[in-house]
Amino acid sequence: MHVKVLGPDCARCKRLEELTREAAQEAGIPVEIEHLTDPTRFIDYSVITTPGLVVEEQVKMSGRLPRREEIVAWLKEAAGGQ
Repeated sequence: MHVKVLGPDCARCKRLEELTREAAQEAGIPVEIEHLTDPTRFIDYSVITTPGLVVEEQVKMSGRLPRREEIVAWLKEAAGGQ
């Protein structure tokens, strides 16, 4: 499963990447995480405030740090409810 973290190389963006790895491990879903730091790419996903999280090309959130449980649910949903 392909996941993108959108945001500069800041503490909140790094934390979102860590939370996503933890959530994927908890859910038992292998993920490939790509961290996009180019602001022109954020616009491709209509993300104005960072960090942003994109799962299988669907924007799941932006502008806040989600709870790990939220990320688990998004990953499971994208995986077809595993």
